[in-house]
Amino acid sequence: MTSPDERLEQRARALYRQAAQELDPAIAGRLRAARRDALQPTPPARRAARLLLPAGAFAAVALAALMAWPTHRGTAVQVAPSVAGSALAQEDSDLPPDADSADPTLYQNLDFYGWLAANDTSAPAQR
Repeated sequence: MTSPDERLEQRARALYRQAAQELDPAIAGRLRAARRDALQPTPPARRAARLLLPAGAFAAVALAALMAWPTHRGTAVQVAPSVAGSALAQEDSDLPPDADSADPTLYQNLDFYGWLAANDTSAPAQR
């Protein structure tokens, strides 16, 4: 007595043979050529080229992750507001102050500040 798996296998083989007999000769030739090409061993250069694509993709992902990763991972330090304000003032000393937060008397003699910047002969301060 045959099991259901054996009957399924016999029926599948019969359907395969019938489909192979009804197959167009041009398509059968293309299938044979594709099978021959698939069974031939791949040359080493082609194998190396197949490995370069995933390796390049991995390198690109690694580079993107490295560029996105934060560079400074220090511990957070809480600073008193007066010290934080002076530290920010020192960092922003290269930029002019905002008009809202600056002293209005700074804007009274703008010509003097322009003349001072143009005639500054002193060496830049070292930090």
